[in-house]
Amino acid sequence: MGSNKPKLISKEYVLPFILITTLFFLWGFARAILDVLNKHFQDEFHITITQSSLIQVTTYLGYFIMAIPAGMFINRYGYRRGVVLGLVVFGLGSLSFVPAMQLATFNAFLVSLFVIGCGLVFLETAANPYATELGPEATASSRLNLSQTFNGMGCFMATLLVGQYLFRNDGTSGNVSVPYMVIGIIVMAVAVTFSFVKLPEIHAKDDGAAAGSLSVRLKALFKHRLFVFGLIALLAYEVAEISINSYFVNFVTGEGWMDKNMASRIISLALVIFMCGRFICSAIMRYVRAEVMLLICAVVTLACILVVMCGFGKLSIYALIVNYLFEAMMFPTIFSLALRGLGSLTKSASSLLMMTPVGGCGFMLMGMVADHSGSMTLPFVIPLAGYAIVAAFAYALAKR
Repeated sequence: MGSNKPKLISKEYVLPFILITTLFFLWGFARAILDVLNKHFQDEFHITITQSSLIQVTTYLGYFIMAIPAGMFINRYGYRRGVVLGLVVFGLGSLSFVPAMQLATFNAFLVSLFVIGCGLVFLETAANPYATELGPEATASSRLNLSQTFNGMGCFMATLLVGQYLFRNDGTSGNVSVPYMVIGIIVMAVAVTFSFVKLPEIHAKDDGAAAGSLSVRLKALFKHRLFVFGLIALLAYEVAEISINSYFVNFVTGEGWMDKNMASRIISLALVIFMCGRFICSAIMRYVRAEVMLLICAVVTLACILVVMCGFGKLSIYALIVNYLFEAMMFPTIFSLALRGLGSLTKSASSLLMMTPVGGCGFMLMGMVADHSGSMTLPFVIPLAGYAIVAAFAYALAKR
């Protein structure tokens, strides 16, 4: 008896899928470095958690400002040109860390991070919807989760390699421009590769909705209530996920449980589990509805954060690690569910969804709560609220 299970990737799109998936690794690496930069810059420039949160604010402000222009560019010139432009801007921002190191001011590094954020949003705006379209709609969430697994691999390698380089056991600190210089060279090489690679453009069925000005397309998008709910849920997830990643080293060192070097190893382990979570969920969601899986995972993450907030000592570390396992599937799943049924509005919708990493600014709220309350656990109320919104979105879909 033949199987009716839909294919994960259409045969003619296997090579494009492999190529586009390499981008997930690159931006995962770039975003995860921020999680160790916070503690590094706190020590180097003698600033507070709130002040160091400007690292996240500046980077993700680039996402917020450039997301719609990125969507407009990709709508007009296609996915491949969007990827190449994003890689070039990303590479230039990384290489600018070298002169920033010579200036040796916190603001100079923030400018470099803003440029990197502007480049990354082009990559994500192009790659995320492109991955969902390289096969049947029924397996879009599973396919995007598979690509995002390599994003998790990039995150793990960034915190491990850069963390061990910056937080050395001998008490010295590495030169922060070195890893960024290496990244810049690699990214520029990848940009050259993509300049000569022919990626097939996936054209959605023209339903007339994408015609007209940007305001017309946005008006059409906001008539889709589930897309709007998905946009809010994705923003809430970004607030929760980025805030926890950025606060992790501060939390475990602030509680006196370990030093910075060990903390960077533990968060690297957590990100390995995060990567495994995406791989596992990608497989499970070929048999379980994506919205049901999302609801289950959201409930577990809520329970994990409540354990942390209750102050059970080192048990909080285990709760956070479990949280990484169950939150792993949220971004790609919410993203693909929010795009469901949008047809020719998909590229415009993707650019709006890629504004949501501005939720990384939520780490500033965590820093403010920590600095003013003196409590290391109270700031977790912010990711708790984020996961609650994700659970509500999943419940609304599952109920259908």
